[in-house]
Amino acid sequence: MLAEYLPTLLFLFVATGIGIALVVIGNALGPKFYNAEKYTAYECGFAPFEDSRMQFDIRYYLICIQFIVFDLEIIFIVPWATVFRELGVLGLIEMGIFVGMLLIGFIYVWKKGALEWE
Repeated sequence: MLAEYLPTLLFLFVATGIGIALVVIGNALGPKFYNAEKYTAYECGFAPFEDSRMQFDIRYYLICIQFIVFDLEIIFIVPWATVFRELGVLGLIEMGIFVGMLLIGFIYVWKKGALEWE
């Protein structure tokens, strides 16, 4: 049984060896020009004019989280839609519960005003 995993194990060793070898060769043979200008902040060719740690509105992150949640919803619904006839009534009920829970979350976010952008 372990012989079946030998090609995969060999592939992992070779891939790891190549990755390590490329990093070592790049560090050993690569140019080493240290310049203070190289380590300054670059912002479209202009000198930086703001602190990089400026505050963002929390609604930006809420919109991002909503996008991820509804994107994941599609990832689960599309495979279900391709085989829902074989799943029968139980599969339909389970997907109904899943979509219902997402709908409850969407209504909660809507009532909290997270979808309002000023």
